[in-house]
Amino acid sequence: MKPPLSWTQAAELAEKCRQAGGVVVTTNGCFDVLHKGHVTYLHGARQMGDLLLVGLNTDASVKRQGKGPTRPLNDELARATVVEALKSVDGVCLFDQDTPVEWLRAVRPAIHVKGGDYDPAKMVETPVLQEWGGRVAVVPFVPGYSTTSLLEKSKKS
Repeated sequence: MKPPLSWTQAAELAEKCRQAGGVVVTTNGCFDVLHKGHVTYLHGARQMGDLLLVGLNTDASVKRQGKGPTRPLNDELARATVVEALKSVDGVCLFDQDTPVEWLRAVRPAIHVKGGDYDPAKMVETPVLQEWGGRVAVVPFVPGYSTTSLLEKSKKS
């Protein structure tokens, strides 16, 4: 198991990929309880390029998102370990900010991917990617699979 990458390490990987003519793809999120929706989404993101880097919210930044007092269920290092183990993921970085904007500026991906429940026109990431000619892409949402819905379902069991 590898520890999360530093922002510098991620930026160096991204630069090597670009120099080799590859396409750098990023995404970000909490990835608290990994499920089919996450795996499908990450696979779809990886198909868009040659290197997939995942920005993972720290525990503190998840708490600030207002997902509830018990979230995240898994701590940031446990979540990073699980996400990094997926074959579609080339590296995971932690970020403590409320948005991934500063991390994106460090990595400078060609494509930043979000799930189908996001509108690129309303995302803070979109103008940031446009600073260097990048773009935001959307992977279709897998209905019925979200950590919140799975937690609600488990409460009813």
